[in-house]
Amino acid sequence: MSKFVPFFKKFALAALVLAIGLAALPAVSASAAPLHDETTPPANQIRLDALWAREQAVYTREGNLLAKANDFIAKVQVLIDKANAKGWDTSAVQAALNAFTSVIPAAQAAHDKGAAIIANHAGFSADGRVTDRATAVATVKALGQVLKDTRTAMNGTGKALREAIKTFREAHPKPGVPTP
Repeated sequence: MSKFVPFFKKFALAALVLAIGLAALPAVSASAAPLHDETTPPANQIRLDALWAREQAVYTREGNLLAKANDFIAKVQVLIDKANAKGWDTSAVQAALNAFTSVIPAAQAAHDKGAAIIANHAGFSADGRVTDRATAVATVKALGQVLKDTRTAMNGTGKALREAIKTFREAHPKPGVPTP
């Protein structure tokens, strides 16, 4: 029995060292993420998504303004007619209104081209996410060009009309309203 005790001690010591060594190793294996992780899109793709959404919002806002242009023109004309009845000079406002009225059809025609681009949304999914980067870039550029063409067609007439109205109101304040 004396021969088994030293052998058993050595065996127990070796088993203990092995157990401690195995305990230091992880129980599950870990692996690195693939180079192209599909769960998080690249930053430039996120910016492209945001740019597409922003251009669509601007396009919608432009469309709403163009849809309300005829009502706006009618209201301004009524105000001009009332001012003319009072004998006030409205020639600057009338000229600005005429210029604004004349460019609305061209602006609407330029704006209408964007509807097909948005309907196709080439390179983008239905929820506005990039599916094909090269096509999406071309789509964003095309819609951007439509927005630029619409602004060019307006030729600053909206701003000129606002300025003419502002100048007219400063020259003819409402009675009983203190001037700043």
